[in-house]
Order: sequence, then structure tokens, then C-alpha cells
Amino acid sequence: MKVEKAKISDAQRMHELINSLADKGEMIARALSEIYENLRDFFVIRDSGAQVIACVALHIIWGDLAEIRSLAVSEDKQDQGVGSVLLRACLNEAEELGIATVFCMTYKPIFFERHGFRQVDKMELPRKVWSECYRCPKFPDCDEVALIYHSGSGES
Repeated sequence: MKVEKAKISDAQRMHELINSLADKGEMIARALSEIYENLRDFFVIRDSGAQVIACVALHIIWGDLAEIRSLAVSEDKQDQGVGSVLLRACLNEAEELGIATVFCMTYKPIFFERHGFRQVDKMELPRKVWSECYRCPKFPDCDEVALIYHSGSGES
């Protein structure tokens, strides 16, 4: 499995993939415009035909904090380690950038806990992380689970 940075040509497929899982209540939907605006945050994995089968974003929030967003794996590729490979790419990039703390909001906390994340009360997260929540259809009644990962490698 080869992890690559997303390209403009991947945006439509990423949008379809993310929103197909959102339609099933497995993640929050993303607008196509949001994917384009944040394309540099995304990693993808493609199949042998060069079609995106999975994506994830590492979105920098502050000098010491980043968020894992939109970790989506096509249904026929789930439970094959694809999501783990993408998550590891994000954690590696965060470490390379000197970002010691990574968090996520998810409906699948067990997956992230297997990778060293721990659950936290949402209110423990800095207010800065809530900047886009007002666009969410579930705001203010968020039912996602907050998890946090500390690499301990941040620059001081």
C-alpha cells in the first residue's frame, strides 16, 4: 500500500468516499469545497487502477496541535489495515512537523485506541478546535467521541 499526498484530481472521489460513509452515520460529511480548500492536508491510497480507495487529513490547528479528519476507507477495503496505514502517515507527519498532540473526533473510538489514542472529555480540548463545529448538522449536540494522542516529540 502506497500512501501519497492527494491531488486535485482526487477531490471528487474523496468527496464521494467520505460522504458515502457519512450517509451511513459513520463520519461527518464534508463539502467538496472544503476538500478542495484543505487538499494539502490529505493523504490517499489508490488501487491498482489509480482510483482513491482511502483518504485521511492531518489538519494543523495550532503550533502544538493537529486534528485527524475524514479517515475514510472504501467498504470493500475495510479491515485490511488500510486505515491504520493512513493514520500512521498522519502521526509520522505530525512528528516530522514537531506537533506533539493530535486529536480526533470519531464514531469509532476503538480503532483509534488501538493506535495509542485515549478518550478525553470534549471540553478538555482547546476552544480553537470548535471553530468549524457550527457548520455541522449535529451542532451543538455533538455525539462524536474525542480522543487524543501525545507523541512527546513536539519542538519546544
